[in-house]
Amino acid sequence: MAVVSIENVDIVFGDNQNQTLPLMDKGHSRDEILGMSGDVVGVQNANIEVNEGEICVLMGLSGSGKSTLLRAVNGLNKIARGRCLVRDGDKMIDMAKCDDSTLRHMRTHRVSMVFQSFALMPWLTVLENVAFGLEMQGMPKEERLQKAREQLKMVSLDQWADKKPDELSGGMRQRVGLARAFVMDTDVLLMDEPFSALDPLIRSQLQDELIELQKRLNKTIIFVSHDLDEALKIGTKIAIMESARIIQEDAPEQIVLNPATEYVEKFVAHTNPLNVLCGSSLMTPIDQLVERDGHIMINDNTWLELDNGKLIKVYNSKGEMVTVDWSPETNLANSPKDAVFLVPANIAMREAVEIRYHAEQFMILMEGDQCLGVLQDHNFYHALLGKHFGRDESL
Repeated sequence: MAVVSIENVDIVFGDNQNQTLPLMDKGHSRDEILGMSGDVVGVQNANIEVNEGEICVLMGLSGSGKSTLLRAVNGLNKIARGRCLVRDGDKMIDMAKCDDSTLRHMRTHRVSMVFQSFALMPWLTVLENVAFGLEMQGMPKEERLQKAREQLKMVSLDQWADKKPDELSGGMRQRVGLARAFVMDTDVLLMDEPFSALDPLIRSQLQDELIELQKRLNKTIIFVSHDLDEALKIGTKIAIMESARIIQEDAPEQIVLNPATEYVEKFVAHTNPLNVLCGSSLMTPIDQLVERDGHIMINDNTWLELDNGKLIKVYNSKGEMVTVDWSPETNLANSPKDAVFLVPANIAMREAVEIRYHAEQFMILMEGDQCLGVLQDHNFYHALLGKHFGRDESL
């Protein structure tokens, strides 16, 4: 179910929209429009749906329009054309056209925001900062402070409740910002590069914490980032923007495997594939392996015996080989070194590499009792060398 629906949205900064919008329709570039009308095109013809529980990452270089689009979702940026719909119960509210009372309701009950600069009030304690939004809602003091304490405990800052923001580190202050957003219990959370000012180690830790919080709270999150590895790590959907336009929107793995344009291809060329690719994207499918008398050849010395796709046995010149049904709980250190691991087709590449580190053999990718393909060393090298994506030049 869509919680946020952005439909044909244009955002223009300047006083000559009547001149600028027709120029946009004629295909003029941002630079051309700036020279002709003096207006800046912030977002052009954006279309995207964000479903309940998704983390949608708006990705792009500085000036691409990602923060501009994000701020339209809570009405901070005015929309020149199009609709920005946000769910309010069983109806959708157009943030571009709602009155002040409705906008205030949406900001206090449906949409929260976390800024890059934390935006904490230095004269308030950590607890009071977290409770501030609830105070604006009119919630009684004891109730709002209790809710704020619960959120501080969730982000492991309950021992710092009575401190002032300047007594906290940057990472701790960002946790306060997260707690303040989550305590509002809104359906939608907007995050504008919230971790970009932090050291890499702290940034990675907070990304992990956000993922864990999301598993528990299941919010709908729109997250702005210029860091592709961050986007691939936390996003369930990624929209890449260039020059005010969304040029590709897809699942993280598809962004890496099938970049739509040369710009996206360059963007993903240096990303870490361990964080996004899964086994089925890397494997050699069974139907691409050599078959002889119903037996599948893995190499000159190793074979699979299948029956209508079902794995019967794995064997080599010495006889039948040991197989291990892998799960996240499998103790790899205690598994036989020469075992062949049976793994799910959607296994993460990072997990597959970890298995290969401990085992000497290839892996067989399974879906139920069906054998789909195999993972061998050359499949991993293919991905690590950046050979895993390609773009159809005919498109």
